[in-house]
Amino acid sequence: MKKLVIVESPSKSKTINQYLGSDYEVMSSKGHIRDLAIRGVGGLGLEIDNGFEPIYTIIKGKESMVTSLKKAAKNADEIYLATDPDREGEAISWHLKEVLGIDGKKYYRVIFNEVTRDAIEEAFKHPRPIDDDLVSSQETRRIIDRIIGFKLSKLLQNKIKSKSAGRVQSVALKIMVEREKEIQAFTPEEFWKIKVDFPGFEAELRKIDGKKAKLSNEAEALAAVDKLQPEFLVTRYETKSRNRASKPAFITSTLQQEASNKLSMSSQKTMMVAQKLYEGIEIGQETVGLITYMRTDSVRLSQSFVKPTMAYIEKTYGKNYVGKPKFKTSKNAQDAHEAIRPTDIKRTPESLKDILTKDEMKIYRLIYARAVASLMSPAVIKGTTLDLENAGMLFDAKAQSLEFDGYLKVYGDYEKVETTILPPLNENETVQSSQVTPSQHFTQPPPRYTEAKLIKTMEALGIGRPSTYSQTVTTLKKRKYIAVEDKKFVPTEQGILTVEKLDDFFDDIINVDYTAEMEKMLDEIASTGSDHLKVVADFYHEFMPMVDKASKEMKKKEAQLTGEKCPKCGSPMVFRESRYGTFEACSAYPDCKYIKPNGEETKEPVKTGITCPVCKKGEIVERVAKKGRNKGNVFYACNNFPKCKTILKGKPTGQMCEDGCDQPMVELDDGSIVCNDPEACKKTDENAS
Repeated sequence: MKKLVIVESPSKSKTINQYLGSDYEVMSSKGHIRDLAIRGVGGLGLEIDNGFEPIYTIIKGKESMVTSLKKAAKNADEIYLATDPDREGEAISWHLKEVLGIDGKKYYRVIFNEVTRDAIEEAFKHPRPIDDDLVSSQETRRIIDRIIGFKLSKLLQNKIKSKSAGRVQSVALKIMVEREKEIQAFTPEEFWKIKVDFPGFEAELRKIDGKKAKLSNEAEALAAVDKLQPEFLVTRYETKSRNRASKPAFITSTLQQEASNKLSMSSQKTMMVAQKLYEGIEIGQETVGLITYMRTDSVRLSQSFVKPTMAYIEKTYGKNYVGKPKFKTSKNAQDAHEAIRPTDIKRTPESLKDILTKDEMKIYRLIYARAVASLMSPAVIKGTTLDLENAGMLFDAKAQSLEFDGYLKVYGDYEKVETTILPPLNENETVQSSQVTPSQHFTQPPPRYTEAKLIKTMEALGIGRPSTYSQTVTTLKKRKYIAVEDKKFVPTEQGILTVEKLDDFFDDIINVDYTAEMEKMLDEIASTGSDHLKVVADFYHEFMPMVDKASKEMKKKEAQLTGEKCPKCGSPMVFRESRYGTFEACSAYPDCKYIKPNGEETKEPVKTGITCPVCKKGEIVERVAKKGRNKGNVFYACNNFPKCKTILKGKPTGQMCEDGCDQPMVELDDGSIVCNDPEACKKTDENAS
C-alpha cells in the first residue's frame, strides 16, 4: 500500500522520512499552495454577490509543485496531511485536500508538537479528519485582512503616499504613535531627593511627618537638610525571607521578549532560529527536532516531559530543587498544544556545543533553561529593611541576598539577584551620618517601546496572535513607519501621518478594542463553527462606507518642494518616493516626466583639496544629505563613492594631524578641533574654540 505524507517544510520532510520507513513517501508543500485570487469586486478574491464565497488560485511559482503533489496523490492509497499544528496549518491541509482532489481517497489529518520519532509514530496512530471550524476561523482572518489591506493600502498610497495598512500592523503603529505623542506633550516636573551616607551603607528620605516626602525645589530640600542632626535613630531593623517563583515555560511571545531582552535578538531572528531547532538538526546519522512547536500561547507541559524532568532535577541538583508545574494559561490562549520546551531533557546544551551554531545554541540554551527552571523550586531571597528617623523625617535603606538559589541554579544567567549588605543594627540605636546630599531630579516621560515591550503590550491587549508579532514589527520597519534608536521604536513622520489619517476616518475599526474583539470572534468561530462568511459580510458592509467617505474627504499630501525648478519646463521640482528610495522629479508629471539623474546635485561638489585618508585615491568633498533625518545637512566624504565610503567626523580645517596618523584635523559641531581618528591618536587642539 502506497502512503503519501505531506508536510509544510522540506527540512521537516527529511526528518520525518527517517522515522516512517519505506512504505511512506514524504513531500513538502513549502507552506501555502494557494491564496485568495486578485479578481472579483475590488480585486478582493470574493464573490460578494454570492454570500462572500472566496475565490482561490494557486500561488504564483507553485504550479509545478502542485502538479507533483497531484501526481503523487493519484498514485497513493492513503494520504496523510501533516502540516503544522495550528489554525494556519489546518487551513493548509484543507487547501491541499481541495486542490489535490483526494476527497474520494482515504485521507487523514496528523498533528504532532515535536519532530521526534516517538511523537511522530504516536501521531500516526491517532489521525483525525480536518477540523473545518479551525479552517473557517483562519479563512475569516485571511479574508478580513485582505479587505482591510487592499482597501486601506490603496487609499493611503493615493492620498498620503503610505505604503500599506493592516488590521494588526496599523493598531500596533497606533500604540507607538500614541506613546510618542505622550512623550512630546510631557512636561517634566522638578523634585529633589535627600541621600544620607553612613558607615557601610546609605539611606534615602521617604517620609516627612508620616507622609510621603515631596520636595519640589531646592529651597524645600535645603530647608529639610538644615533640620537634620548628625545622629539618626534606628526605628526598624527587619529581616524577612521571601520566595521568588520561576516563570512558566516559554510561549511564543515570552520567548521573543526574553530573547530580545537577554540576547539582543530580534523577534524575526528568534523565530527563524527556533523554526530550525523545531524542524530538525543533524545529530550523528539522524535529524532530530530539538524543541517543540514554537508557535503557541499555552504554558502547558506534557507529563511525558514533566516526569523525566522532575527526576532529572532531583538527580542532578537534589530533592529540594524539585518544584511544581505552572500551567496557568492566559485567557486569550488557544491552548492547542504545549509550551516551547526541549524534546529530550537528556539533550543538554553542553552535549550539543559542537553541533549547534552560535545563534542556535543561544536560543536552545534559553529554552532549555526556562523549561527546566519552570519545574524547579522557588529561590529564597533574604531581605533586610532599615528605617532611621531624624527631625520628623524617615529615611530607609534596603539590602538583599540569595538564601537558596532554587530555580536560579539553571536560570541564573538570565535572571540575577544583586546582593547588597547592611551592617547589623538594633532598634533604638543611634547611627552617626557622614554626609547629607540633596539632589535635583525631574520626572521622566513614559518610555518608548522596545521590541520586547511592544510584543508584551500586544499580547496583553489581545492584538494579533503569537505568530503575527514578529511579522508585524518587520512590516512596520520595512514600510519606514518606525525607526529604531537606542533599541527603541520611534514613529517616523510618515508613521504618525498614517495613524492620524486612520484616526480621522477609521477609528471605529482601527483601534485596540475592535481588533481584540475580532480575535475573540475568530476564536468563537474556531470553537463553535459559527457562520464565518456572515462575519465577513457584516464586516464588509460596516467597513466599505468608511472607505468611500475617506476616498472623498481625505486630503492628498502635497509633495515636498526641493527648492529647484525643472530644467525642462520650469515647474517646481519635488521629492518623490519609490521602492528604491527618494528621488527628485518634476511636479508637472505626467505632462513633464523629468527626473533628476540619480537624485544628485546638479552642481559640482565643493572640493577641499584633502586626499582621502582611507583609500588614498579620492578627494574629500563637501556634500549635502539628500534624505533621511539629516536631509539638508552638510557633510564631508570621499568623492570615490561607492568604492570608498569614507565620511569625516566634522569639517576639515585644512591641516593634517601632527601625530603622524595621516588623518586630517576636523572641526566638530561644538567648535573643538580634533583628529578625524581620535581613538587612534588621541590628539586634540585644546585651545580651539
